[in-house]
Amino acid sequence: MAAFGEQVHICRDLRFFQSRIVKQAVFHVSGNEKSSTESSYTSDALCNRFMREILRFVEQPRQCSYLPEEIASLEVRCITDMSSAEYADLLARGYRRFGSQVFRPACGNCQKCQSIRVLVEQFTPNAGERRILRKNKNIRAELNPLFATTDHVELYNLYHRFMNEYWGWPLQQTTLESYRLEFLSGARNSGRQWLYFDEDKLVGVALMDEVPGAISLVYFFYDPGWRASSPGTFSILNQILYAKASNLQYAYLGYWIESCHSMSYKGRFRPRQILIRYPGNDEPPAWE
Repeated sequence: MAAFGEQVHICRDLRFFQSRIVKQAVFHVSGNEKSSTESSYTSDALCNRFMREILRFVEQPRQCSYLPEEIASLEVRCITDMSSAEYADLLARGYRRFGSQVFRPACGNCQKCQSIRVLVEQFTPNAGERRILRKNKNIRAELNPLFATTDHVELYNLYHRFMNEYWGWPLQQTTLESYRLEFLSGARNSGRQWLYFDEDKLVGVALMDEVPGAISLVYFFYDPGWRASSPGTFSILNQILYAKASNLQYAYLGYWIESCHSMSYKGRFRPRQILIRYPGNDEPPAWE
């Protein structure tokens, strides 16, 4: 499903950054500069705790993966320690997490990537969404702590082989060690995973972070044989309904690009809010 192309491009870029981070962190130490920085925010929810970073940078401008006519950059922050309240604050500021890094767009001349979140307290599935839920009534959804098995890796590789053949995505294959590094590291106490089963067969995995007041939908992959039943929409609905049952306020869906086919689907989930702009450290985020 092309709707989940967001993470394909971002994961590719951030895998490259992961290899650079160790080298740059060593450079900072050998150059007698601080190997970590402390960032504080004004949010009352942070309880005076200080987040620790070892690196923060903006990548060099490049062609946008979603809108080829645009030039894109990511702001990337490698974090060694933060509280769940600090993570919630970063989500409210438009960041997404990948491993031990958080990132957000930092494009010079384009603001089409917009952070989007669903107001889960007010969410009620519409007729089309209820049809998808009924269509997947045979699927068993289990919420688990983060762990990885060979079943995860085989399903991930199957999904990406299919997307390479069907949509022309760059072929990505992983190992158990790489999967753990990329998807389990950095989650700390916030990481969860939804495992979807058709009888006893694992057919989908949705990685989700939970912080005070919100969830963040991190990544989803599935068995191509499940594709006809709209597994992507089903998984989003499942997680939104979980957040609602848990009395949370928001479900962060990542970045919405209205003019990009593979990213426009996120606007279907309502009621929603859009982050007006990506704020600085001392500027409160504004959603509407």
